Amino acid sequence: MTQRTPPAAAIVFEDDFIAGVAHIFEELIVFNRVLGLKITQIAPAQVKARIDMRPELVGHYAYNRVHGGVISAGLDAMGGLAVMAAIGARHMDETVAQRLQRFAKLGTIDLRVDYLRPGIGECFELRAEVMRLGSRVASTRMEFLGADGKLLSTASAAYIVS
Repeated sequence: MTQRTPPAAAIVFEDDFIAGVAHIFEELIVFNRVLGLKITQIAPAQVKARIDMRPELVGHYAYNRVHGGVISAGLDAMGGLAVMAAIGARHMDETVAQRLQRFAKLGTIDLRVDYLRPGIGECFELRAEVMRLGSRVASTRMEFLGADGKLLSTASAAYIVS
């Protein structure tokens, strides 16, 4: 009999795995700390985070808009986080430490961002999901939303995973 991978919805991550991913994402990737990215959900099918607006993130002084670089960097980071979750779900037979070690080779290959509306607000929500996780490359889709839930930007990206 062959072992089948359970559907992503059936997988529940251990608290140690979630804490390890959060530590890597929020602390060890220092630029994410500069952006103020804070994870709000880690699940195999989707990840979510938020960024609180600060003066350091302003891209247009007259309108107090978030800088486009903050948006693109945040969406790129979220795509990577979604890949981390998908890899973690794929290898549930491994220890938490083994799964966390798999992220060492993760890197962005390609990123496309569409800026749909100006990023004005007190905070922003970022979401990402993996469309396909191959043995070498993962494809993702991401969203950047205002506090009111309005879609401000979308992105798609490819990541090297091996």
